[in-house]
Amino acid sequence: MGSTTGDALRNTFAKGPEGWCSYDYHASMVAGGRNIFILTTWERQGGPAGAGYVWADHTRWSADTPEQPLSILPLLFYRGWVNEDPIDLRNATVSVYLRGDALRLDGATCLFWVHGAGGRWHLNSRPLTITDGAWHTEPSRFLLPDDESRWHHSWPRSHWSQPLTQVLGAVHSYGFSFIGFSSEVTGRLSLAQFEITPPRP
Repeated sequence: MGSTTGDALRNTFAKGPEGWCSYDYHASMVAGGRNIFILTTWERQGGPAGAGYVWADHTRWSADTPEQPLSILPLLFYRGWVNEDPIDLRNATVSVYLRGDALRLDGATCLFWVHGAGGRWHLNSRPLTITDGAWHTEPSRFLLPDDESRWHHSWPRSHWSQPLTQVLGAVHSYGFSFIGFSSEVTGRLSLAQFEITPPRP
């Protein structure tokens, strides 16, 4: 479970994977598909400044075929798994380190996404940089704007979907996606020092 300092939420990975998983979707296993969540691997050290981090690779993720376009969800976190309520992320700021090792994107873009009762939205206006074989010297920092023109609504495209402001106002889960790949992304993706800071009053 992540820590909270003031109003900021942090995953430092000092003692474990803190609930972060990969998503492996198998449409053919049972009627309606089957959702499989696979816990990331935790490394005690080796992250930025020698701190802990987590990673997953292509053996733990697959394309989520109901999404439009197809999405891979290599790293995700559900608040309910750690008995936390939905969180308001409207205009919050995210800070994170992402690292790839032998990561073949095949044209994919890495995006941050949020999910709530009204579906999933990807922040397609802010593609993320993944360094290859090393941690970047500074984290990626970006805003989660309460502005639908900056996001893509990938799922569900149905009568019970909700506007972005309602989903951002009560986020159940969030994470990182690969979108736009020509073939399924392979390799390893690592995550360190994840932080969400709400806007100042």
